[in-house]
Amino acid sequence: MTSSDAPTDTAAQSGKKPTRRPGRGLLKVVGIGAAVLALLFAGGRLSLLPSLDGLFGERTNDRSGPAVLKSIQDMSAYEAASGNFQVVVDLEKDARFLPDAVRGTRTLFVGAGTVGASVDLGKVTEDGVVVDEDRTTAEIRLPRAVLGKPALDPDRSYAVSKQRGLLDRLGDFFSDNPSSEQAVNQLAVRHIGEAAKESGLTARAEKNTAEMLKGLLGSLGFERVTVRYGDDQG
Repeated sequence: MTSSDAPTDTAAQSGKKPTRRPGRGLLKVVGIGAAVLALLFAGGRLSLLPSLDGLFGERTNDRSGPAVLKSIQDMSAYEAASGNFQVVVDLEKDARFLPDAVRGTRTLFVGAGTVGASVDLGKVTEDGVVVDEDRTTAEIRLPRAVLGKPALDPDRSYAVSKQRGLLDRLGDFFSDNPSSEQAVNQLAVRHIGEAAKESGLTARAEKNTAEMLKGLLGSLGFERVTVRYGDDQG
């Protein structure tokens, strides 16, 4: 028996069409479609869960206790003038025998605050008010105007820059150091108070108080009102 060199086609002999397997391209399309459906399903599930911002976002809780009334003082002073001041504080602290890069701080701080000037009407004595018989002339002697304590405004005060040495940075890392901020605040308050003394604020307060009293007594029928301060004989 001799064998033929040409292979025999069994499918052709049987008369059946050959079956074709799915190509790789079709498998890729199906795989991509399944991946898209999985992502859409996962996205829908994740949308029902809290977002990352909701899980790890910052939240502020005010757990402060109620304000407690410590004391009440009756005020008899008339605040007749108020001045707004601003100062730039440049506070530098150096360590002996060490360079600034190792130990030392320098803080540039802008401090803004107000200072009021008032006249204490409660200190007027009985002989401090002289009225004639016709009640048309009055002479009032008042104490000198005084300056109040400077009030630093935290909303308008801010630190421009703060330079710290290596050791100071390490110290701030391990512990809070509020004394540095307190130092620049106190320095700003002191400079504002000094500026208020040279601003003529008390003279403005005395003038405004005199005008207020003259207008008040003038509405009561007094034709001439004289206001003097302290030892003023003018």
